Amino acid sequence: MHKERPHKTPSVSKQLKEENKINDLFEIQLSNLSLEEVISLKLELASREANGKLYGLPIWRSLPSIIKTACLKAAISAANTPRDAARFLGIPYSNLRANLRNYGLFHFLKNKP
Repeated sequence: MHKERPHKTPSVSKQLKEENKINDLFEIQLSNLSLEEVISLKLELASREANGKLYGLPIWRSLPSIIKTACLKAAISAANTPRDAARFLGIPYSNLRANLRNYGLFHFLKNKP
């Protein structure tokens, strides 16, 4: 059995900062909100941008996919190895790989042990 080497994780925070979408102050403010508050606020802002016309979008049906994608990205970003990411999520490593493939996120493990 070989020992996994830590890998350089793709940081969502770093990527968003490089794209000038967030800054340190935003991260501090965001950390003070619950996940439910963040999701509610995001939906409210999207509705506001669309003049209250989010009707017809399959938001309810899309939630499981949205949440799983976010959790996969967070686990890969926070963990030192892909196996640690699977443990972070409480799933077998094979499930992690399958889910990353199914959600189009397998590239997050590119060049990883």
